[in-house]
Amino acid sequence: MRKWYKKIVAVVLAATFVLTLPMAGMTAKADAVTDAKPSDVYVSFGADLNEKEKATVLGLMGITEADLENYTVGKITNEEEHKYLGSYLDASVIGTRALSSVIVVIGEDGDGINVKTNNISYCTPGMYTNALITAGIENADVIVAGPFEITGTAALVGAMKAYSELTGETISAESMDTAVNELVVTSQMAENIDSEEIEELMAFVKAKVVEGGLDDEEAIREVIDEGASQLGVTLTEEEKDTIISLMKKINDLDLDIESMKEQAGELFDKLEDMGIDKEQAKNFFQKIWEAIKEFFDGLFE
Repeated sequence: MRKWYKKIVAVVLAATFVLTLPMAGMTAKADAVTDAKPSDVYVSFGADLNEKEKATVLGLMGITEADLENYTVGKITNEEEHKYLGSYLDASVIGTRALSSVIVVIGEDGDGINVKTNNISYCTPGMYTNALITAGIENADVIVAGPFEITGTAALVGAMKAYSELTGETISAESMDTAVNELVVTSQMAENIDSEEIEELMAFVKAKVVEGGLDDEEAIREVIDEGASQLGVTLTEEEKDTIISLMKKINDLDLDIESMKEQAGELFDKLEDMGIDKEQAKNFFQKIWEAIKEFFDGLFE
C-alpha cells in the first residue's frame, strides 16, 4: 500500500506541475486595459460589425461601450482590407465585411509585445507577434477579437494603424506590406505544419537574416534548412522559395536584432540552443508518462 501511495503522490505532483505551466498563446496581460492610461488605449473595430456583434467584441476585449468615451476609437473598412491584403489573399477569402477588431495598449520600455486572440481561427498570437515586430512595433499589449470565428488577418492592419496613432510614429508602407505578407505566409503554412513550430521557424530565420544582413538566396535557404532540421519541420521547395522572398523584404527593413529579442522575449528564449530545449521538454513529459504508466501497471500486478 505504501508503494502505491508513493506512486500516486509522484503522479499528482507531476500533473500539478504540468497544469501550472504557462499556456501557449495566453501572453497578453489580463489587466493591461484596466491599468492603462486612457490616452494609451486605441480600439479599432471592423467597420461592418452590427450592434450585437460589436457588443460581443467589446465583451471579449473586456471593455464596455461607456469605456470607449475615454479611448481613441477607429475603424478598419473592407476597402482597406482589400488594399493591404489583396496582394496576398484572394478577394473571396478577404470577403465583403470588415469584422476583425483589435485593442492596442501602449506599455512601458521593456514590456515587449503581448498578444491575445479571441474567436480568431487563422492567426495565432505568435504569428501576430512576429508580424508586429516586422512592422517595427514595440511595447504594446494587443487583443484581437472577432464576433465569431474569423480569420483575423485584417486585424493586423488595425493594430498597426492604432500603434501609429497612439505613438505618432509613422509605419512605412514597406513595413506594413511586409508585416501583412509575413502574417499571411505564416498562417498559410500553419495549415500543414504545427503552428508553434512554424512561428519558431519564422522567428529563427528572421533573426538570422536580420543579424547577418542576409540577402543572398542560398544563404537564406541554408538558414531555413538549419531551422527546419532542428525543429523537425519538412518544407517543400515552393514553401522555401516563399520564405526566401519574404526574408529578402525583411532584410531591407533594417530591423534591430536586439529590439526583436526584447519585444518577443518568450519566443526568442525558445530559439536559444534551439532543439536542445525542445528535447528536454520531450524528456520531461516522457518521464511523467512513464510514472503514470508504472502506477497503473502496478495496480494489476
